[in-house]
Amino acid sequence: MRIDGGELAGPVRIEEILARGLADRPDAPALVSRVDAWTWRELDAASARAANRLADLGLRPGDRLASLVPNRTSLIVLYLACLRAGVVAVPLNYRYTSAQIDHALAVCGASALVHHAERDADIAASTQAGRLPFGVISFEADDDRPLTLESILRDGDAAFTPPDLPDDAPAIVFFTSGSTGEPKGVVHSRRSIGWVFAAKAANLKATPDDTLLVSTSASHMSGATMPMAFFSAGATVAVARVLDADEILPLVREHRPTLLQMLPAALFALVRDDHATRDDFASFRYCGSGGDTVPHELVRVVKEKTGLDIHEGYGMTEFGVSHANLPGRVNKLGSIGTVFDGYAMSVRDKDGREIDVGEDGQMWVKTQAAMSGYWDRPQATAEVFVDGWIDTGDIVSVDVDGYAWYRGRKKQLIIHDGSNISPKEVEDALLEHPAVELAGVVGVHDLVHGENVYAYVSLVPGSGKVTGQQLVQFTRERVGYKAPEHVVFLDEMPLNATGKVDRATLKEMAAQGGC
Repeated sequence: MRIDGGELAGPVRIEEILARGLADRPDAPALVSRVDAWTWRELDAASARAANRLADLGLRPGDRLASLVPNRTSLIVLYLACLRAGVVAVPLNYRYTSAQIDHALAVCGASALVHHAERDADIAASTQAGRLPFGVISFEADDDRPLTLESILRDGDAAFTPPDLPDDAPAIVFFTSGSTGEPKGVVHSRRSIGWVFAAKAANLKATPDDTLLVSTSASHMSGATMPMAFFSAGATVAVARVLDADEILPLVREHRPTLLQMLPAALFALVRDDHATRDDFASFRYCGSGGDTVPHELVRVVKEKTGLDIHEGYGMTEFGVSHANLPGRVNKLGSIGTVFDGYAMSVRDKDGREIDVGEDGQMWVKTQAAMSGYWDRPQATAEVFVDGWIDTGDIVSVDVDGYAWYRGRKKQLIIHDGSNISPKEVEDALLEHPAVELAGVVGVHDLVHGENVYAYVSLVPGSGKVTGQQLVQFTRERVGYKAPEHVVFLDEMPLNATGKVDRATLKEMAAQGGC
């Protein structure tokens, strides 16, 4: 089965990201948080000054500038400056340890690093940071440091002449989560990232009347590219500096955003907060969640608390968002939606043959938004690209209406007594229990059954006592033979670098006999 989305008019040109806002309302807010705000005119000037300052420091088009910065408006301005100057932005996950920082800096051959001062100890422990040709740049430091991100955005000439760069020049490098191996650097060219921006703006129907709430990490693909997509449509962007209710609810009340996109775990915490009211969510026209499986219990709680339906979607760092339950279309709860305009999907069996409606198969995606490749990993690049299609490694089925239903990663399916068991299905069943806050399900090798199903759960604080056998029975009533043989309770669920339940760590724990 192959399904093609509609055509897009073209990619967003890097030079024109701010053009609509500058032309239509230059002195209106373009980028806001709870502590600062930038008009379109100010945003343009600051990113131009920063582009000039990066050149003054010696950074040239093609050089990599890594950033280890939490959600801040200044980080978004830095991305704009890099795009304008041709310096390749390399966002680093703010959860990274010093060893992970070293890995990323070494892989991409970074020339400089911008880091928040609260990470000073990790930067000091890094073996790579001290070797960078243009050194480190601090941000939000209490002392008097010679070079800071604040000064780069504030000082210098706002008259900027962009370099003449080819469309296939690298623009940004994102690192994968490492859930299926060592993190790889995903390279997007100026052309491909422009297609990512265009697809998000067009499919989500962004307009100048919108305000996007950035409530995922701005160091990840979604959090870094959604602001650029909405800027290109003339929309305002509101940045949540931390992803909890104490930050987000006041921001929502002040700026009344219209689009919300959050990971399931963070969205659970937000809607369960005692201070959240239905009126807080009244301005939203779209509530999206993805990046991890969306449990049925979350759908129920969000609808009950806010009146909103969750629009689930699907994407990869390698090509952006390819599917979603889109505005103006039927929202099939539990589905990852239909193919975005600008993308095509093919569902195939293990031998590469396209399969029929309703059958489970491996999803391939083709788009002009596809990455150039993995940084300095030609073999890994060749393994995922076949005739212009990207092998996602994910299993889906497609219904008669063209909606895709996510079944899990090919490498994560559990084979028990010859039957395929999707971890997501079992996790969804566990999360229906009111005492379960987070759940992760993995398969563990067994000589008799092939693999046994292990479930790890963390409980809602104050939920009272529940036993493993009670959860096994609760799950069995919902998914039958797929229910776990073992349930392990954790005080804290391990999350990977992107905030998803870390099944790789759980699998290691299970193989070692428990927790």
